[in-house]
Amino acid sequence: MSSHPYPFTAIVGMDDLRLALLLNAVSPAVGGVLVRGEKGTAKSTAVRALAALMPDVAVVPGCRFSCDPAAPDPQCPDGPHGNAAGEARPARMVELPVGASEDRLLGALDIERALAEGKKAFEPGLLAAAHRGVLYVDEVNILGDHLVDLLLDAAAMGASHVEREGVSVRHAARFLLVGTMNPEEGELRPQLLDRFGLTVEVAASREPRQRVEVVRRRLAFEEDPAGFAARWAGEERALRERIAAARALLPSVRLGDAALHRIAAVCAAFEVDGMRADIVTARTATALAAWEGRRDVTAEDVRRAALLALPHRRRRNPFDAPGLDEDKLDETLREHGGGDDEPDPDGPGDGGGDGGPGGGGRPPRQDAPDTVPPQGGADRDPQAPEPQEQPQQPSQEQPSQGQEQPAGVAGRQREPHDRDEDRPGRPGGGEQEAVAADEPFRARTLTVPGLGSGAAGRRSRAETDHGRTTRARRPRGALTSLHLAATVQAAAPHQRARGRSGPGLVLRRDDLRQAVREGREGNLVLFVVDASGSMAARQRMGAVKGAVMSLLLDAYQRRDKVGLVTFRGAGAEVALPPTSSVEAGAARLRSLPTGGRTPLAAGLLKAREVLRVERLRDASRRPLLVVVTDGRATSTATGITTGTGPAPAAAPAAGTTTDGPRRAGSGGAGSGGAVALASRAARLLAADGTASVVVDCESGPVRLGLAGALARDLAGTAVTLDELRADSVASLVRHVRSAA
Repeated sequence: MSSHPYPFTAIVGMDDLRLALLLNAVSPAVGGVLVRGEKGTAKSTAVRALAALMPDVAVVPGCRFSCDPAAPDPQCPDGPHGNAAGEARPARMVELPVGASEDRLLGALDIERALAEGKKAFEPGLLAAAHRGVLYVDEVNILGDHLVDLLLDAAAMGASHVEREGVSVRHAARFLLVGTMNPEEGELRPQLLDRFGLTVEVAASREPRQRVEVVRRRLAFEEDPAGFAARWAGEERALRERIAAARALLPSVRLGDAALHRIAAVCAAFEVDGMRADIVTARTATALAAWEGRRDVTAEDVRRAALLALPHRRRRNPFDAPGLDEDKLDETLREHGGGDDEPDPDGPGDGGGDGGPGGGGRPPRQDAPDTVPPQGGADRDPQAPEPQEQPQQPSQEQPSQGQEQPAGVAGRQREPHDRDEDRPGRPGGGEQEAVAADEPFRARTLTVPGLGSGAAGRRSRAETDHGRTTRARRPRGALTSLHLAATVQAAAPHQRARGRSGPGLVLRRDDLRQAVREGREGNLVLFVVDASGSMAARQRMGAVKGAVMSLLLDAYQRRDKVGLVTFRGAGAEVALPPTSSVEAGAARLRSLPTGGRTPLAAGLLKAREVLRVERLRDASRRPLLVVVTDGRATSTATGITTGTGPAPAAAPAAGTTTDGPRRAGSGGAGSGGAVALASRAARLLAADGTASVVVDCESGPVRLGLAGALARDLAGTAVTLDELRADSVASLVRHVRSAA
């Protein structure tokens, strides 16, 4: 890897991102920045380039915790420092890997040295290294919950506390928190989201000239990093000087009562939670004024600060679109005297002529052969959703119910339970427009039985690196968490053989025991939703969508991956491949149309194929299949085109029913054959050991109980829509049964 970072001033476009990073360099009290955007948009490049612009910091020589010689930490583990002379070094940018352990973040006791030598030797972690610098977390949205909790504590208190294995250490940990994330991979917990001072949405430019310039500069950098950095050294030096000048001006910037009133009015208008939004907006507006070379905060500073500080704080639930209504923002500022104290734009504090929004960077070199084309996205709404976040529209090639009519259907007597969906003009006869979902509710917890070992989450029981200690075992690799009692018990019988006759304990490596802890894991929740005409009858689809939305919200809160398979008409389709973004799942669900016959077997087989592929990708993440249907099967289509073929016969699972409605017409082309085929597909899933829940959507005075029979074939549990509610008085078996 090159020792020369990509120059900050060589970044093309990304005006909002550059400005947010520079404001944090001017005033670290702003509180960091969260960069949201699609992959390949130079998020990490920009953050790493920021570190080279940060002013040097004075530290106590030899202090592993970066104490300031002018005001050393009195509780520093390496102290006391007294009146030690300081030395200057560049500000650090410390990267927190997604797979980092708790010990790597906090620091840990050197257990082997402590046991062998009797010394409590503490090894600092990443929080200590990031003190007075930048802590960079790439893909922060998929960081483990236990690490998120530790970051929250350190960010709130400005210190890190380590209490474990008989060691108690406290050290300062004040850092600029910068995170990047791809929203498609899931959202952040609101508690961590609020800790980021600013947020920025980025997207690759759609302007060809600008894309060409990005590629040209990147290739030139990779070919000769040192030469490329030298070309931009003048711009980098000028930008560094401007940051230093803005820092010097910052204490003298006046935040008047009028500006404070506007900030309070804007935060109240957007109903943000708590007071942190007001404080961050005020600090950002002050930093903006200093960056522009002014001593007074204007209404325009407040507006620009709000656009950076409020979007991630105004959201009420994970299904709301991100962003800020700029029309509402402008109206609020006008109502509260938005133009009363505007300075003369031609005055000495204008700060223009820097080539970027608010001085986001120096202009390109005039003698360079290639100039930077205009920022194609500068006038774009920065909060507009990205193209890949748009809901997928249903396929237009899928035939309507009136076009289907396979051979053998015409002229036969219809079964009572598929009458409405087969008849054109009846409710559910053809494709209908998407039905709005009912209001989501708090759903009961559905879990996968047994003890897993997947990604940390909040749903099913699992062995994790955190949680309550349940047992001990021999270490597999490095010892990360000592089980002290088990270690002593393992060593005690060998003391006489090791020559120990008095007090004390002789320990060897073979005596060490790892603590095994039990916590919660996140699962893959795969929804299989019946969108056929029978579900549209009697306006059931609104309630069904509301129930699935509620389960999606529950999956978001429990850090699950989700997927969505729908079936209707001629077959089944994967509406949403497994992802951590429940927002994408909600968007697909909202646009889901209904109508046509019910290829239940196709939906189940499609789900089985999705789970097969996902097991290869992430074998430790256990699936939970949630089938939302009334159990009616009226089409023998399987939709399998990958060579899998129709579902072969399988041995009946325990509790499989052989009643009349399930067996009638087995093997034929009518609904009886469709039901039998669905039963065979369900038993295949049960044989795979897939934990399943069937949400029974059947309603009306006469019920066939087909969803319950499907649940028995799946070796799972059937629940009604009412039983999904957490406040329902109906009984609900929370732990689904497995086939194993």
